[in-house]
Parts: sequence; structure tokens; C-alpha cells
Amino acid sequence: MSGKQILPGSTLGVLGGGQLGRMFCVAARTMGYRVVVLDPDPHCGAGLIADIHIQADYTDPAALEKMAEQCDAITLEFENIPSQSVRQVAAKTAVYPAAESLEIAQNRDAEKQFARKAGLQPVPYATISQLEDLSPAAAEIGFPAILKSNTLGYDGKGQFVVNDLGELESAFASAGAVSCVLEKQINIHCEISAIVARNADARLASFPVAENQHRNGILHMSIVPARVSDEIRQQAVDKAALLAGALDYVGILAVEFFVSEDNVLYFNEMAPRPHNSGHYTKDACVTSQFEQQVRMMCGLTPGDTRLLSPVVMVNMLGDLWLPDWSAIFAQNNIKLHLYGKTEARPGRKMGHFNVLAEDVGAALATAESVFSELSGS
Repeated sequence: MSGKQILPGSTLGVLGGGQLGRMFCVAARTMGYRVVVLDPDPHCGAGLIADIHIQADYTDPAALEKMAEQCDAITLEFENIPSQSVRQVAAKTAVYPAAESLEIAQNRDAEKQFARKAGLQPVPYATISQLEDLSPAAAEIGFPAILKSNTLGYDGKGQFVVNDLGELESAFASAGAVSCVLEKQINIHCEISAIVARNADARLASFPVAENQHRNGILHMSIVPARVSDEIRQQAVDKAALLAGALDYVGILAVEFFVSEDNVLYFNEMAPRPHNSGHYTKDACVTSQFEQQVRMMCGLTPGDTRLLSPVVMVNMLGDLWLPDWSAIFAQNNIKLHLYGKTEARPGRKMGHFNVLAEDVGAALATAESVFSELSGS
């Protein structure tokens, strides 16, 4: 390999200490690396696993300098890390993914424009910058439509379904009159996600495509293999790889797609990091997305991504805390993962479980039954 390899015994850093950072830390330490986490929360889950927890804001210059000095390479837990902070540490040490990829992912309009140039097909949309843009956007896209704020939107936040111009005006006001996109509401068969890994030598590996189901805008479960045609699965992987190449990306890239009722694959959004829909890889693949994250930032060969078993991943939110764990442990084919969070809140991701079975139907039936028991529904 032409790129520099960072081997066990070296120190890796992660900006962000939530569940994704925590699972990265577990993978890295298992592989023999030391880990530094920077996160302002003194009780963050990753801080409990890391060798060093720098408790500071993501914009703290001294803390960023300290982290850069200690780490051979640094990665990101989530995309809302200020890009200027990424640039500061990148001046001292390797950071993957780069600030440029982060900035694109932080803005829906920029993201859609980049995806289109790379050869992906976004849902038809119009850009809204001010009140005067609402009527032209409505005329172009039609109703029903979905208004989405350009920045800081995730897990359904900053999104409004609108059925006429009056609702659009109200939604725009509710969004704070910030820049938005207005998306055509298409008839969706399902949502799928493709997760690809790419190292500095442009070696790429893809994970099996997941079919995602949401509740209240938050991912509820991922079903793998996705119940779509082989052609659609391959298209999703190919398009995700195309996007990674266009970004000259290094790391884990998750790309979400809508599959329309007439079998058209539409780009939805990307995440420049491991993704909730990839948590199934921890138990059902030869290499998890978190081990792969370590491999990519360290310039190593991508790990084997073969699916070892059909699987259904189910999110556990603070809404159902504290559940009766016996419902999970009564089964011999469920793997439980908790994130070490001490405070449960509605909508907060507290953990997940993976159901492995001989086929997707059996895994799904068990997942739905156990979740119903946990939630008392």
C-alpha cells in the first residue's frame, strides 16, 4: 500500500463521545490502539471506554491542540462538529473524513447539489432562502411536499409535511425562516441505506444494504438483507461508491436512498461516519462498521464485509426505559448493546439489539415480538 499505515500501539482520536464514539473506542481498543475522546459531556459513553477523555467544547483551541498532539489520526463521531475545528486539528495530524466532506454533509442543499453532480438522483426539490421563495418553490414542486431546514436536521428534526401554501408559510416560520429545501413527496416503497468504506489508497468495501423503518422520524429498525431486488441493492452500493469517490473520501460513508413505488432509486442524504442503520454489522458481519472505521483511518486493508446471518436491528429509545431485560435474554439469538447513558429521555437512543436468524422473516417476527414485550404494546 502506498499510504502510511498506523498500527496497533498508536493513538487514535475521536471528536464526539456518544454511542458511535463509544463503539469506535471499543473496536479500536480491542485492536490494540490507545484512544483519546474529545467531548464536553463529563459522563459521555465514549469517555468511559477511552484511555483519555478531554472534556472540552468542540471549538476549544487549546483542547483541539492537545488532542492533535496526542493522536496519530483522528476521526469524527457526527457531522455537526464545526468544520473549522476539524481544519485546526488537520493542520497537526491526519483527520478522516476531511472538513470538505463534513461541510457538504452539514447542508442539505449543498449535499443534494454535490450528489447530483456525482451522478446520483435526488428527490425533486427547490431551494428556499427567504419568504419570497415560497410561492415559486411551491409552483415548481407542488403539494404534498416536505420542507426541510438546510442545517442541523436529523432524526426528523427540522422537517415539515406541507399540503398547501398556507402550511408551507407556517412551516417556514416554525423552522425559523432559515434556508430550507422543499422536496416533492414521492410515493415511497421503502428506504434503504448503503454503507461503504474507503481508505486513502481508494480501496473500497461495501456492507450489505439495509432496509430501514422509522417511527416519528427516528430509525426504528433495520432489516438485512433489504427486501428489494438485487438490482436495486447493487445500484445503491454503486451510487454510494460513486459518491465516496467524488468526495475523495476516507472513512465510513453511509448513504440513504428512497426506493419509489415505481422502483426508482432516489438519493436522500449522506452521513460521513458510521450509521445507526449499520449497527447490525457488530454481530452479523465478519467486520463491523466500527472496526472498518479504524481500518480506514489507519490506512489498512478493508475488512471482509460478508453477511454471516440475516439480521434485524432494533433501536431502543428512552421512551421505553427501563425495559424488562428478561424479554431479550429469554431468546438465544439476540445480541444486546447498551450505550452507557445514565439519563433516559424520549427519543434518545439508549441502545439497540440485533436479532439473528435463519431468514429475514424469522428475525423480523422475533424482533417485533420482543420489542412489543419491551414497550408493553
